[in-house]
Amino acid sequence: MQQHTSFQELIKGNKPVLVDFYATWCGPCKTMAPILDDVKTQIGKKASVIKIDVDKNQRAAAVYQVRSVPTLMIFQNGQIKWRQSGVVPARELTRLLNDFAG
Repeated sequence: MQQHTSFQELIKGNKPVLVDFYATWCGPCKTMAPILDDVKTQIGKKASVIKIDVDKNQRAAAVYQVRSVPTLMIFQNGQIKWRQSGVVPARELTRLLNDFAG
């Protein structure tokens, strides 16, 4: 990921983007890390997976009303298409991303 790309630019494309709002101190977030790696491997170039540290990106967390971590969202064309808090299985995330990717 280029450093000059803003969050808004990343989520405005037609390709689905799975965003993991997480915190370094959060136990369930650590559980999600290998799941997200698995999803990235399975989904390939059909979708993007990005992680947002809520402590370093408080504005993004506030804008999207992230109250607990991990909170996962799928964006497409700049809109939230799906959202869930907590640990989500890789197969469910992969299925959702495949559905949105068409």
